[in-house]
Amino acid sequence: MDIHSLQSRLRAFSAERGWDPYQTPKNLAMAMVVEAGELVEIFQWMTPEQSSQVGADPAVRQHIGEEISDVLVYLLQIADRCGIDLEAAVERKIALNARKYPVPPPTAPR
Repeated sequence: MDIHSLQSRLRAFSAERGWDPYQTPKNLAMAMVVEAGELVEIFQWMTPEQSSQVGADPAVRQHIGEEISDVLVYLLQIADRCGIDLEAAVERKIALNARKYPVPPPTAPR
């Protein structure tokens, strides 16, 4: 996935429709949360076991993919509007998490 290319395409898509004045980081973040809620709604009343099996149903898998894509599109646009290099931010966050949550030492056999 080429993040910069996707952001460029989304920027052009927005500009062609005259949406730029409305696509502020605040508005994009609010829209992203709405889309995340739509993703959560798919799983709302499922058991953990049912949620682990949703990929078996092509229609549900497609619906989940659409909602995940909506969330990702908004994240890409927020990062773009805020000047965040997503690749660098993700790498930095993974490194921070590795320090914060080190691999536990192996337990001794009993």
